[in-house]
Parts: sequence; structure tokens; C-alpha cells
Amino acid sequence: MPSRRTLRRPVALSAVAACAALAGGLLSVQSASAAGTRIHDIQGRTRISPLVGKQVGDVPGIVTAVRAFGSSRGFWVQDPHPDNDPATSEAVFVFTGKETPAVAVGDALTFSGTVSEYYPGGKDAGGQSVTEITDATWTVSAGKQPLPAPVKLDASTIPAAYAPRAGGKSIESLTLRPTTYALDRLESLEGMRVALSDARVVGPTNTHHELWATATPDHHRTARGGTLYGSYADPNGGRIKVQSLIPPAQAPAPPELRAPDRHPFPVANVGDRLTGTTAGPLDYDNFGGYTIQATELGTLAAHTPAPEVTRKQTAGELAVATYNVENLAPDNPQSKFDRLAKGLVHNLAAPDVVALEEVQDDSGAKDDGTVTAGVTLKKLTDAVKAAGGPAYEWRSIDPQNDQDGGQPGGNIRVAFLFNPQRVAFTDVKGGDATTPVKVVDDHGRAGLSASPGRIAPADAAWKSSRKPLVGEFALRGKPGRRVFVIANHFNSKGGDQGLDSRFQPPARTSETQRTAQAKLVNGFVKGLLAKDPKADVVVAGDLNDYQFSPALKTLTGGGVLTDQVTRLPVAERYSYVYQGNSQVLDHLLTSRALTRTDYDIVHINAEYADQTSDHDPQVLRIKP
Repeated sequence: MPSRRTLRRPVALSAVAACAALAGGLLSVQSASAAGTRIHDIQGRTRISPLVGKQVGDVPGIVTAVRAFGSSRGFWVQDPHPDNDPATSEAVFVFTGKETPAVAVGDALTFSGTVSEYYPGGKDAGGQSVTEITDATWTVSAGKQPLPAPVKLDASTIPAAYAPRAGGKSIESLTLRPTTYALDRLESLEGMRVALSDARVVGPTNTHHELWATATPDHHRTARGGTLYGSYADPNGGRIKVQSLIPPAQAPAPPELRAPDRHPFPVANVGDRLTGTTAGPLDYDNFGGYTIQATELGTLAAHTPAPEVTRKQTAGELAVATYNVENLAPDNPQSKFDRLAKGLVHNLAAPDVVALEEVQDDSGAKDDGTVTAGVTLKKLTDAVKAAGGPAYEWRSIDPQNDQDGGQPGGNIRVAFLFNPQRVAFTDVKGGDATTPVKVVDDHGRAGLSASPGRIAPADAAWKSSRKPLVGEFALRGKPGRRVFVIANHFNSKGGDQGLDSRFQPPARTSETQRTAQAKLVNGFVKGLLAKDPKADVVVAGDLNDYQFSPALKTLTGGGVLTDQVTRLPVAERYSYVYQGNSQVLDHLLTSRALTRTDYDIVHINAEYADQTSDHDPQVLRIKP
């Protein structure tokens, strides 16, 4: 799930939208042109200002923070004399665009300007808006004034319930209930100074110098210190993104800032802590929702467990792994190949069969018509041998050019690696990009019309998505014993509304395609079992969905497959960390005959700032 970045631009709501907001139960306020307008009058009691599109004048407040770099400069102003209504925020952002505002933290001032609602990423993205003042002027009356005390964010101030339900419709017109819902509580603090104390990191530092911490450290804690996403009903409202209002030392310096004004942003992993206080105004963006724009950062204290190492399979076990290698291409740094190889050899103990996802073609993201991936796979298998691992062979089917989604030009596909000293691949000619593999009768047992082969590649379910790859493996030392492995990479979650969307519950439009994909794979497995009820089948890969999702329920439908992640302790059920939520996207599933299994998600990537891939690999040891 690669990040995107969109420049901030003020977007004012129409007068019609303003009227709709007023109809949603806002308290009446003074005319915007009347004297005595305060910031809480601007913010109102819903997510949309009752004064949107209007001019306000001589509104008092204290400057609490300044964004003095980038294309969304401005400052936050907070009223030191709040009202008694917990639903109304006492702060607002004054947007100055690319101009650095001539104010300082602690300035007492009055401002005038236009009340606007800005939707990060655009209104169509489905996120919430930020109330802003645009075309602003201001007059400073005094400097070095004390700042309002920050509101402490912790389990006592963040409600357990996440958001009001509106049948998928907008919650913007609903009166905020900050003691009932976490999203309402955070919205009621928009722009205000907030603080975390001794905050545990639940999302590692990314390349944009951001991390996620939690205000509710005991809520759904994982075994290694993250926050578990275990159901649609609870998206974990205590997750807060942290950025810094001081440009990180790793980034180019704006000319107006001197070297002493810069500092390194903490490079944190899941489970680390920011000891002391992390504080600043509460902002909102489309890359993680509510965000502390920190003027004060806690001190990093490392508590991250070491990367995991799984055990070696025994002579009587077959080890099957899945690993999303994140857009692996020949032009990646050699260090990536070396680190992937180390992970396969050392951390995963050299599995016998590996289902790889996101293997790019031999020209990488260059869209030049190349579809072969032999160079990519050779570079990886050479690195494995150099790391002391087996001489893996591979099988794959080249896709049609630009038909399988992913990074444009990359032609990502799934592929098998296998150790020929432990297993043999049963090659059956006839598999190509467009020919569907069929289940055939092989002397009274299940067989494949092509190995490797692709499942229903022309079906609309696979439009702009990777097609599953099916292969038959024969076990060394067990004549006649075969295992069918199906490697998958279902369509991504692109286009889904965020958990913090203004539409609640948020729409998950992408899951319709994944559910259709799951139905096809489920049907193929049923076909294998119809020929041989005792067939050994492993379904592996990045399914881009949760163990409780409609897609996984469809995939396991009829009891033909068991999702191995459901057999783990709850606190260990995750392979990916997204916006502070530790969640399951990768899966290994087994047919009914495979009852003797040992399954392990090997945490070596997702929780770390320095990661080889954004996914953790996993391995299944079976006794066919």
C-alpha cells in the first residue's frame, strides 16, 4: 500500500452545504460580521463550520504552533478562554499557502478572513475536512504569552466506540458526541494542543518522517507491542499519527531555517516508546487521519523485539512459505536481494516451496513491453545461494503486458521457488497467460491440465489483477505423494474509504472483486477435492484482506480450506502494519487432509522502519 502525497489546497464548501450543516442541529451563532465571534463559534458543534464561506473579523487567540515550511504554511490559533461545550474546538488553522506567516508561538493576536473547509486529498476521497481561515489578516497585540495547556490523550479521554454509524452516509451533519465516539472526540479537538505521555509506537517511522503512536496502549495489544486490527467493529480509535513541525534533519532545509532549527525525526519501530511528552496541535490529513503536528517530541526508547527466526522443518515435513517481496525488480539495489535472501535462508529456514508475490519483469517499472522475469528471479536465487541457501529453481507464467495491475510497467506476477533437493515440480505443458488450468483425472486421482497453470485468467474477476498460479509438487522420498500449491495475489484495497472517513461505516468497494476472486479459487479447490477428497492443497499468498472479511469467508466456504491464521493466538494474527493497525493480509490455507500442521508468521519487516518489504513472510510446515 504505497503512500501518496497531495499538496494542501483550501476548498470551501458551497452555501448549500453550509445550510445543510446548520440543518443538522448546530447551535445558532452570531452573524459572522458581528463583534465578538470566537473560535468555538467558527468550529461549531459538527464537523462543518456554521460560518463556512463567511468572513469573520477580529477573532482573538494565541498562536500555539507555526508551519514554516512546505506548500501548506500557516499557524494554529487557540482561544485561551474556552466555552463550556465539549463539542466545540477552541482552535483553528490559519492557512497562508507558500508564504511563511510573520507570527511566533505565544503571540496574542486577532485575525480576520474567510472560513473554509479543506478536504485533504479532495472531497471525493471520502475523508473528513479541516476548518481553516483563508485570505487572512491579523494584528499581534502581545508576544510570549503562555499557551493553553494541552489536552491529554489517553484511555480516559478517548472513547472505546469508534464512530457513529450512518448507514454508509456522511456523519458531517451529526452533532459531535465526544464522550461517546473516538472520531467525535478527536474532531472536537481539531487544531487544539493535545499531548501523549510515554506513547508506545504502533506504526514504524516511514520515509515521510511519520510514525503512529497509541493513546490507548492496553487496547488490542499484539504480542510484540502493536495494536491489533481484529474486526470491522473496532478500528482502534487510540491510534494517532505523529509528525514534526520542525523539518527533519534528513530533509532538504528551507532557506529560511538555520541548521540549529532542525533535528532528526525519531526512527522508531513498533513497540518502541516516545518517553515524556509528545505534544502539538491536532491536525487531520488523508494519509492516516488525525495527526499531532508535534512542537514537542518525546525521547525515543527502543523496546522492539528482534526479528523472528522460525525453526527448520524436519525430514518428514514439507515447508511452504509465502512472501510479498514488494516490487522486486533487477534495478533494485543489490542490498534488497541480499536481505531478502537472508530472510529466506536464515529467518524462514530455507522453505521447500515459496510462493512469491510482486515479482516484476526484467525491465522493472519501465513500460517497454517486457514481460519476462527470468533476470529478476535469477538475481534472487543467486543471492539465496550466496547466503548459504539451497539452489532454488523457479516456475512462473509471464502475464500479458500491462494486464495484471500493480506498478505501471512492472507486470508483477506470482512465482514459485522450490528446493529440488526436497521436492520435484511436476511440469505439465500447456500453461500460458490466457489458457485456464483445469482439474483432470489422473488414474483416479486429481491432476492438472497444466502445471504451472493459471486459474480462469480471462474471468472478469482478474481484471487488472494478478492471476493465481497452480503447481503440482512431488515429495522426495514419498513416491506418489503430491501437493498442489496455489499462489495468489488478490486485488488491492485501492479506492476504499479510510477508516476515519466521513462516511460511516466506510465503503470497501474493492472487496467485491476480491470476493469474486476468492469464489474462483474456492471453486478450483472444490474441483480438486471432487476428484480426490484427500488431496493435499495449500493456498498461499497476499490476499489483501482480513481473516474476517467476506473474501476469506468465501475462500473457505464449504469447509474446503482452513485459514491457518485463525489457529494462532489472537495477539499474533498480523502480517502487515498500516496506519498503526497490525493486521492480516497474507494467508496460508490448507485442505481437509492436511491435519498435521505447524504455522508461523515470521515478523521481520512490517514492524520495522528499516524493512526489506512491507509484508512479513510466513511459513507452514505440513506432514502430507
